[in-house]
Amino acid sequence: MQVEGDVEDIIVEEEEEKEEKALITLPLKTTRNTIDHIGLMEREEGYIPPDCVGLRAPGRWREFVCGSRNFRLKDVFTCHLLKTIVLGQVLSVLICGTAVTSQYLAEARVETPMLQSFLNYTLLFLTYTTTLSFRKGDESIFQILKSKWWKYLLMALTDVEANYTVVLAYQFTTLTSIQLLDCFVIPVLMVLSWFFLKTRYRPLHFVAVALCLLGVGAMVGADLLAGRDQGSHSHVLLGDGLVLISAALYAVSNMCQEYTVKNRSRVEFLGMMGLFGTLISGVQMAVLEVGAVSKISWNWTICLLFLAYMLCMYGLYSFMPVVVKMTSATAVNLSLLTADLFSLFCGIVLFHYKFSVLYIVSFVVITVGFILFNIIPTYTPNPQESNESAYQTVATAELVQEDGETVLDWQQDEPQKKKCGHTEPCTTVCTLKYMV
Repeated sequence: MQVEGDVEDIIVEEEEEKEEKALITLPLKTTRNTIDHIGLMEREEGYIPPDCVGLRAPGRWREFVCGSRNFRLKDVFTCHLLKTIVLGQVLSVLICGTAVTSQYLAEARVETPMLQSFLNYTLLFLTYTTTLSFRKGDESIFQILKSKWWKYLLMALTDVEANYTVVLAYQFTTLTSIQLLDCFVIPVLMVLSWFFLKTRYRPLHFVAVALCLLGVGAMVGADLLAGRDQGSHSHVLLGDGLVLISAALYAVSNMCQEYTVKNRSRVEFLGMMGLFGTLISGVQMAVLEVGAVSKISWNWTICLLFLAYMLCMYGLYSFMPVVVKMTSATAVNLSLLTADLFSLFCGIVLFHYKFSVLYIVSFVVITVGFILFNIIPTYTPNPQESNESAYQTVATAELVQEDGETVLDWQQDEPQKKKCGHTEPCTTVCTLKYMV
C-alpha cells in the first residue's frame, strides 16, 4: 500500500511538472481587468496564473526590433490601421487642396499668406471658440483662459509662424530644398515626443521613418529629372534656414496638439487656436500685408479661390486632431508626406507637369513605411494614471522576460527588483528594467 501511494505521488508530481512547463510556453496576453482578477485569485486561492509567467523569446533580435508578437497578415492589416491610412490620406488631399489654390492665387499675383491664415483662424473662432464659450464649469472658456491662456498663446504663435515662414521660404530657395528640408519636422518631432511625451520607439519605427524619407527622395528625384521649375534661387541659405525653422515650429505645434487632444479635448484645442490664432494673424497681417491686400483685384474667381483655401485649411485643422488622437503626431506627419505627391498628380492635370513613374514608386514606398510604423504601437504613458498603472499596462503589451533580466514587481506594497529565469519564472505583473 505504501508503494502504491509513493507511485501515485510520483505520477502527480510528474503531471504537475508537465503543467508547469506548459504554462511557461503560453503567450502573455493579460489585460488590466485580468490583472485585477489574477490578484484576487492569488490572494484567495494561492493561484499562479499562466498569463503572468515570464516567457522565452524565440528570437531576441526580433523582439528587440519589433517586440514579442507573432504577426499574421490579419494582425497587421487591421480595421484600425486601414482607417488610419484612409484618414491620413484625407488629410493629404486637404493639404493638396491648399497647395493648388495657393498656386492659382500666385498666378493671379495674389501673395497674401497671412490673410489666408487669418481667414482660417477666423472660421475656427466662429465655430469652436463659440462652442467653447457655451461650456460651463472647469471646461468653460473663462476657466481655461484663467489657468492656461499663456500656454495656448504660445501654441498659437508657434502655429502661425510655422505657416508663415514656410510660405516665405518659397521666395528665397528652391522647391527641392523645401521638399527635402521640410521632412526635418519628423526627427525633431520624434525627439520632442521622446523627452516631453515620454514616447518610446522600437528600431522598426526608425526603419519605417527612413523608408518614408526614401520615398520623399524618389519624389524629389522625379522633379529634378522632369526639369520642373524650382522657383527662386536668390538667397538659398536664407530660404533653407526658414524651412528648418518652420519644420521645428511645426514639430513643437504638433507635439502640443497631441498632448492637448489626448489629455484635454479637441474642441478646447481648436477653440483656443481660433481665438489666439485670429489675434496673432490679424495683427501680423495689419503690419505686413496691408499693401498687398489693397492691391488685390477682387472678382468671383479670386473669391472662390480664397473660399476653397479656407475650407481646405479648416477641414485640415478640424480633422487632424481626430487622427492624432487615434495614432500620434509622428504617424500623422508620415502620412502627410504623400501630400506633395497628390499636388504633383493635380499638377499633371491642371498645370501640365510631366508624369514620372517615380511618383508612383514614391507613393508606394511612403505608404509601406507608414504601415510599418503603425504595426508596432509606440508606448506613451497616460499622465492620468499612476506610474504603477502605467507600468502594468506596459507589462500587458506582451513583453518578454529572459534569464537574468531585472524586472520590477508592481504587485508588492513596495516595488521590488527580482530576476527572471527557467527555475523561477516571473509569476507576477512585471516590467523590464529598461522600460522604467
